[in-house]
Amino acid sequence: MPGILGLYDTATNVNNLDETTRSEVFNEVIDQINHEFPSTVLQGPSDADRQRIRERVEAQISAALRKRNCRPGVQLEGAIAEELTRRILGLGFLDLLLPPARTDISEITIYSSGLLQIMLKGSVRWESIDLHPGAGEIWRVLDRLIGPQNKTLNETNPSINAKLPATLHNPGGGRIKALHPVIAPPGRNPSINIRLYEQKPVKPDWLLERGMMSSEMMDLLRKAMEGGKRILISGGTRTGKTTLLSALCNFLPSIWRIVKIEDPEEIWVDRPTVQTVEARPQAVGTDVRPYTLADGVDDAMRMSPDYLVIGEVRDGIAAMSLFRALMTGHSGACTFHADSPREAARRLATVMGADAGVKPHEANQMISDAVDLLVQIGIRHEVRRVTAISNIAKDLKNGDVFFEPIYRYIEESSAKEPRWEQVNLPV
Repeated sequence: MPGILGLYDTATNVNNLDETTRSEVFNEVIDQINHEFPSTVLQGPSDADRQRIRERVEAQISAALRKRNCRPGVQLEGAIAEELTRRILGLGFLDLLLPPARTDISEITIYSSGLLQIMLKGSVRWESIDLHPGAGEIWRVLDRLIGPQNKTLNETNPSINAKLPATLHNPGGGRIKALHPVIAPPGRNPSINIRLYEQKPVKPDWLLERGMMSSEMMDLLRKAMEGGKRILISGGTRTGKTTLLSALCNFLPSIWRIVKIEDPEEIWVDRPTVQTVEARPQAVGTDVRPYTLADGVDDAMRMSPDYLVIGEVRDGIAAMSLFRALMTGHSGACTFHADSPREAARRLATVMGADAGVKPHEANQMISDAVDLLVQIGIRHEVRRVTAISNIAKDLKNGDVFFEPIYRYIEESSAKEPRWEQVNLPV
């Protein structure tokens, strides 16, 4: 069955409603609605306002079409009115994919060619859907999203990071990455990726239900969090690092003061004793300096936290600041992009050397001193699994970080029956 935009295209073809006429009708109705309703109502409508505006759009669409001797029928007029209402009040085609319309999507991507794909929750693969917004609609929706954040996408600023604002129906919000057509061939429209965050805090039982780990492994991690262990979660793209860290934060004692440093904010810890510190880039064309993850960690150390929660560490400056904090008696957890524990150690040492001038041996010693437990997460049989939990020895072995496995995933196990083996006892 065609989507709303498909229905609209059908109406256009059947009734010979050419692009010029369609544009005239849309502009006429939009002008009338803007005249009838204050901007404050259009920008933040209540449910009652939405209903009134929808009824007026329907009436105006019908009048405008008949004035031009176009009679597409009640069903198609309703589809046209629904599309135009979304354009006036919401996020156009995105309203068909965001809560409350859909709650099963974790990620949305729009190619510069116009192709639109989604990733369902629990999946690791993209799938195309029958929705085909035009370039003008994509630009309008993007402007509505990033405009209130004082951001713009243009040839001099062709790559931006922004937030998908939290709403009543999507309280988790999300993050946006957009590339201007000038750097995203074929450049028919901007390339956009939207990562949706969970609409509610992630609970540990949710991970167990999906077979991410065994109950024994979860119990080990619960005791580690309750004891203030310093934990590094390592994994590749879309393996669920942030989701796992969010779930583990439920185990922190309720009376603890938690300082959360992120870029951007993603982790949802459902308690009042959480203070979030969010990094920000330098504003284009200004002298306002950026506020980095490293700045956030340095400030957090003076905020008397019981536990530090750091979003993904992406550079050596942030890593050095974090490990320095963890080496001076602070407890905390963070995530890092790597496909294995040894790769995590090597990559951390590399970025600390490149960005902060730390020698490899010194970087390895910092990692060993600063981290108690490494949790490796990956994808097996297209399902997210914790593939290893390891102690990190405090002494290097041949100059390298030494991992003492506690649990590891049995690679021969099946997608439906994942299995792990306990190798050593936790320290």
